[in-house]
Amino acid sequence: MTFPKTRMRRLRASASIRRLVRETNAAASQLVLPLFVSEAVSTSEPIEAMPGIERLSVPAALEQASAASELGVGGVLLFGVPAEKDPEGSAAWASDGIVQSACAALKRELPELTLITDVCLCEYAEHGHCGVLTADGKVDNDATLELLARIAVSHAQAGADIVAPSDMMDGRVQAIRSKLDAESFSETPIIAYSAKFASSFYGPFREAAGSAPAFGDRRSYQMDPANGREAVREALLDVAEGADMVMVKPALAYGDLISAVKQATGLPTVAYNVSGEYAMVKAAAAAGYIDERAAVLEILTSLRRAGADVVISYHAKDAAKWLAEQN
Repeated sequence: MTFPKTRMRRLRASASIRRLVRETNAAASQLVLPLFVSEAVSTSEPIEAMPGIERLSVPAALEQASAASELGVGGVLLFGVPAEKDPEGSAAWASDGIVQSACAALKRELPELTLITDVCLCEYAEHGHCGVLTADGKVDNDATLELLARIAVSHAQAGADIVAPSDMMDGRVQAIRSKLDAESFSETPIIAYSAKFASSFYGPFREAAGSAPAFGDRRSYQMDPANGREAVREALLDVAEGADMVMVKPALAYGDLISAVKQATGLPTVAYNVSGEYAMVKAAAAAGYIDERAAVLEILTSLRRAGADVVISYHAKDAAKWLAEQN
C-alpha cells in the first residue's frame, strides 16, 4: 500500500512505541573492555591519545576489571606491555609474564568474568612486528607459528578463558588449536582475528602498547582495506582450522564485512571498535561537535545491526552505564 494508508511514522510516534518495535538492541553483556597491563607502571599511567584509558599495573587492572564486571560488561581483553623486549618476544610466553600474572590475579578474584587474551608478538619483540624475522628482515610466517602456540598455552595455563591470536600469520589457528589440545586445553576457545586490516585507525593503540614497527609496516600480513571477498575467505579458512569465533577489525568502516563474515561462517562474530575510532569520538565530543553518549550508543547499535554478536570497545564501561540508564 502507499500513502496515506501506509504511514511509517505511526510506529515512531512515542519513545515507548519505538522501543517496542526496535529491531536491534545492544547490551552490556555483549561488550568486551580492552585493558593494557604494564610491567613498567606502579599503579596507572594515562595514554595521551586515548583519554580515559590507561596503562595499568596488575592491581589496577583488577580494579578496572572488577568495575566492568559490576556494570555487566561481558569480558575483558588483556594486552601486555613488558618491561623488556628481545628479538623473539620471549616475554610473551614467560610463565611469570605480565599477561600471565594478570590472568592469574583476575581469575582468582573474578572467576565469573570472561578473560580473553591477545596472542601476538608485536608488544614483546624489539622490532615491533607480529612475528619473528628472517635474516633479511622479513616476517617468517612458519617460524612464528610455534611461538604463537606457546603464548596461547601459557595464557590458558594462567587462567585465560579464551585466546585471541591477532598476528595474521597463515595457519596460526591450526597451530594454536593443536597445541592447546595436546596440552589438555581442548575446551579453551579461540577468537581468530580473521579479517584484520592494515588500517590507519590503529595509531593510538601503538602508543598505548608500545608496538609500532621499528621499520616498514604490516601490509605483508594484515589485509588490504580494499578487499572484501578476501576477508570472507580468511574467515572461512580460520573456521576450517578450528576457530570458535571470528573477528573483523576495525569496525566502523567495515560494517559490510561484519555482515558478510557473519553470513558466510555462521559463527559468533566479533567487531573490534579500535583505538582510532575511540579517539575520534573522544576528540569530537571534547570539541563539542557531537554528543558522546548518543554517538557511542549509535555506533554500538550499528555494529550489532551489521551482525556483530560481540563488540570489543574502549567505551565499554561508559556504554554499560548508559545502556542501564536507557533501560
